[in-house]
Amino acid sequence: MVTEITLRLLPLPPARATLSAAFATAAQAAEAVQSIFAAGFLPSSLELADHFTLEAARRDLGKEIVPEGNAHLLVDLDGQEESVRGEAAAIRKLLEKRKANALEVARGEADCEKLWALRREFSNSLRATGLTKLNQDVVVPRSHLVDLMEFAETLQAKHGFPIACFGHAGDGNIHVNIMADRYNRDRALDDLFAQVLAWGGVITGEHGIGLAKKRWWPDATSGVVRELHRQLKRALDPHGILNPGKFVD
Repeated sequence: MVTEITLRLLPLPPARATLSAAFATAAQAAEAVQSIFAAGFLPSSLELADHFTLEAARRDLGKEIVPEGNAHLLVDLDGQEESVRGEAAAIRKLLEKRKANALEVARGEADCEKLWALRREFSNSLRATGLTKLNQDVVVPRSHLVDLMEFAETLQAKHGFPIACFGHAGDGNIHVNIMADRYNRDRALDDLFAQVLAWGGVITGEHGIGLAKKRWWPDATSGVVRELHRQLKRALDPHGILNPGKFVD
């Protein structure tokens, strides 16, 4: 229940650039993300997609729209014209050193949005496969981003169904999508969440706990944290009428 919202409006930056790069593997794309931050750059957005996600987009949208390669990286920059131009050139050189192929740089709102149009269709393209799309919005420290992409491959091999990874690599929030008609989802999620927590990550970065992740909530938090949530729930919802039975009993 929202009763009041206070907003602070910020002016749009005068310049923008987007770099699109393809890589041979998702792990290489994740390594490029780490290199960008290690070099001192702070992009406004960094998005990563793996091979299964790209193949779904190729079948759904057409091969000519999707860059070649088995992994895709989008780097978005904004700010003053001179700084954006300089950072885009420097990051392009960095990506070339990381053996990126199909490298493209767009400048200006209209051209940047053309590159982002593909990213915005990933979820729809995965649904178009006809498989069940179970989206997990886990977050890991960026130092474990490569580990997460490699772990997703081992998880896929172990449980026998495709896993599609894409999302906000800049803050370690990767959507690990389990794609299958029938599967024992709890066993796969046990493995995924246990590993994410072992790396110091969290089991949800955007979508919340709700009913879907309620089983793993005790593993992801301490007793003190859970009691704090119960107290807040009782204070704000003493009659238990707001989303009863979800998240906190």
